[in-house]
Amino acid sequence: MPSADRKHRRRSPSSRPQQRLLPQQHKHDDLALDGASFSGAVFNLSTTVVGAGIMALPAAVKQLGMVPGLIVIVLGAIITDASIEMILRFSRASKAASYSGLVGDAFGGVARTLLQGCIVVNNVSTLVVYMIIIGDVLSGTWSDGVHYPGVMEEWFGQYWWIKRSFLLLLTTLIVLAPLISFKRVDSLRYTSALSVGLAVVFVVITAGVAIVKVINGSIGMPRLLPELVDQASFWKLFTTVPIIVTAYICHHNIHPIENELQDPTQMKSIVRTSITLCLIVYVATSFFGFLLFGNHTLDDVLANFDADLGIPYSSLINDVVRVSYCIHLMLVFPMVFFSLRLNLDGLLFPYAIPIAYDNRRFFSVTAALMGFVFLGANFVPSIWDAFQFTGATATVSVGFIFPAAVALRNTHGIATKKDRLVSWVMILVAVSSSAAAISSDIYSIFSSDNGVGG
Repeated sequence: MPSADRKHRRRSPSSRPQQRLLPQQHKHDDLALDGASFSGAVFNLSTTVVGAGIMALPAAVKQLGMVPGLIVIVLGAIITDASIEMILRFSRASKAASYSGLVGDAFGGVARTLLQGCIVVNNVSTLVVYMIIIGDVLSGTWSDGVHYPGVMEEWFGQYWWIKRSFLLLLTTLIVLAPLISFKRVDSLRYTSALSVGLAVVFVVITAGVAIVKVINGSIGMPRLLPELVDQASFWKLFTTVPIIVTAYICHHNIHPIENELQDPTQMKSIVRTSITLCLIVYVATSFFGFLLFGNHTLDDVLANFDADLGIPYSSLINDVVRVSYCIHLMLVFPMVFFSLRLNLDGLLFPYAIPIAYDNRRFFSVTAALMGFVFLGANFVPSIWDAFQFTGATATVSVGFIFPAAVALRNTHGIATKKDRLVSWVMILVAVSSSAAAISSDIYSIFSSDNGVGG
């Protein structure tokens, strides 16, 4: 073991910012607080999972059909749980206190840097998407020359302060800036609990409206199986897999949450509880969303709540859904931002002291990242093109490729036959679905361009 110890010590400085961003509770300094609780960790991890991806799931089920769609969502939860379990087990064997530290232990500094880059790309694109959705809900959006008003315009009319850029700036300064300034992830446990509660509110409202419309006979039986009319429709089925993987991504926050726990041995139970909670929310959202809107389900089901639902108080229900989901995203934002800042700092300052101990660097990196996300949200033209391509590349790598590669590398000789089998399945699913998704997206883009040109 001496050589392994030397290798670990040799690599530890470059992964130290990730491993020590959040000091352990036994350290006696201004950041040393009581360890995080089980419930707080569950809420924080669940909030990391349930972001914007939830709104794309009903469309994924529409593409696959009700039965295969729900099965794939369940399989996504099972594979996610398996990948995180491997990350936790191999991290203990390598004594790594961060995801990047684990990958660095198995493959060296280049792989660690590659993982950090994937997390940065995934999280930046995710946060840009969140801000775009927040802007759409508050100030409205344009699509195909048609203006869809936001809730602020509907409530107050057209004023200069209703403009997207001003509302996003106000949201950033008043809501997001305070939340992203915490140095401990456990400090977000109450906002995370509220965020999960708001996701449940969306599920309850969607289910309630669907049940009312089933009772009055205004919606029919949803399509149970996929509609395959040609080869293109078959390949399009694979584009749903990256969407589902994106919906479950939380691997980048596993170690920050575990490092603050009173009892780190609870982490496996926390992951299982959180994934189960998110699975229930996802299955309910997908089932009732597709049941309610059927073949009219849009890529972002939130957009379906812009129209008349055909029931009393439809306008009020639409506003409640849109505003509650907008607040939900504001509360998810700091959880995703936390690991983004952590990994970007590891890329830029691999040998510096932990970022939590350097106020100047902490707030400089925070301000630069927030400014970049704000500019991206105001200038990126299409939300879904960015989401599909990052989901098919960086997100799949973080969720599937790297955990599988670590298990197959088996540096510490603890991998079982089951680990190797699961790892090859994850790699096969990740590579095949990503290739099909990227090909289908490129085909769709060129097809639409040709259609416009014709």
